[in-house]
Amino acid sequence: MRLKRLLILTALALLSFSFWLRTAMAGRPSAEEKEVVLKAADISPKLFPERVFFRGQIAPVQLRNTGGVHFADDLYVLAGLVDSSGYSTAIKEKYQAYLLNEVTLEIAGQTLKPGSYGIGFINGGKFVVMDLGANDVVQTASQRDTEMKRPVPLQVLASPTAGSYRLYAGRDYVEFRRAR
Repeated sequence: MRLKRLLILTALALLSFSFWLRTAMAGRPSAEEKEVVLKAADISPKLFPERVFFRGQIAPVQLRNTGGVHFADDLYVLAGLVDSSGYSTAIKEKYQAYLLNEVTLEIAGQTLKPGSYGIGFINGGKFVVMDLGANDVVQTASQRDTEMKRPVPLQVLASPTAGSYRLYAGRDYVEFRRAR
């Protein structure tokens, strides 16, 4: 009888420990995982600021419209839509989201160094990355995903190409990857 109790208690302890370990490691890439795509629910104000600075003003971020990639070496690429209502019309046309990248990115063959940037999808199928002074740093063609069933305002998804990702604004997207 004592042996049965001991075995049951041991099994419960192991089960509890494995549940705790799984919960503690949730959201962190394991050694086997190369990177993890982050959804809005994975991004908190601790990871992405609720307000960001761009072109002399502070704009609130829509945390419900964020996405990113968490790399195995604990570095991030994060993007979030902003409320650009206080900006001039010329800036509003190009500045729709904020990009934070801790790694060098390759976007359509162009290199983007780590930093904070304003980004946007411009009419005519273009994507633009601007420095904090609203100067264009990268400008490239964007693509349109007509097959997407339920577009959302902003998200990051894995690309069919290994190690590449797509930053979407609705159905429009640009593909990026970590530069080698």
